[in-house]
Amino acid sequence: MVSTGIFKRFQISDALARIIPFAGFMIFIGFEEGLRFLRSHDLVSFSDQSIYLLYPVKTLTTVFLLFWLYRRFVELNWRDLGRISDTLQSLLLGLVVFVLWINMDWSFGAPDKGASFNPGLFSNVVLFNTLIFFRLAGAVLVVPLMEELFWRSFLLRYLVDNEFMKIRIGQFTWFSCLVSALLFGLEHHLVFAGIMAGLAYNFLLYRTKSIVQCVFAHAITNLALGIYVLVSGKWMFW
Repeated sequence: MVSTGIFKRFQISDALARIIPFAGFMIFIGFEEGLRFLRSHDLVSFSDQSIYLLYPVKTLTTVFLLFWLYRRFVELNWRDLGRISDTLQSLLLGLVVFVLWINMDWSFGAPDKGASFNPGLFSNVVLFNTLIFFRLAGAVLVVPLMEELFWRSFLLRYLVDNEFMKIRIGQFTWFSCLVSALLFGLEHHLVFAGIMAGLAYNFLLYRTKSIVQCVFAHAITNLALGIYVLVSGKWMFW
């Protein structure tokens, strides 16, 4: 009842419901980058460790926004995962995107090693494990849901028609497919890898007509990447 009252009071549109969690997450990233910029110009002084402590706050804030707006996401049909053939394809595609991702660490758009997430900088074991937990939980459970609602459910359809809720999930146009993939790539430090992933998840949507399958594939990619980073110590991918 509280959520319904808030929706009526602020008149949150279908578009805003899918934009708000994504925008909240990006605001945190912008704040972190802004702090690093100020530090690079000797305007503020702080350690990388202090910025890392923002990640749990960023994750929990996004969880709150997704929970608050969840009833608006009518396109989320978790029973889609019961379509075994589609789910196996999503699993395979998620792993393929992971393999391609770690082999597309090219110089243009490569991550700033100083900005990578390396909890190994913390000597405190409890803090180290807490940050690992939030990073993995955020990457596997939160980011795929938040991003797929924005990129595949909202933007991909909005680029077809600004009354995007009238567009069925998985309707294909070259313009929406390519533009959304390009923008998805620009969101990431590894731009070309991001474009590749954006195209892959787009075509999975066209194949399965399911946002949930895209969330699952995206989660598999991020889980595999997280395990790879922890095992290899290649923090630049985080």
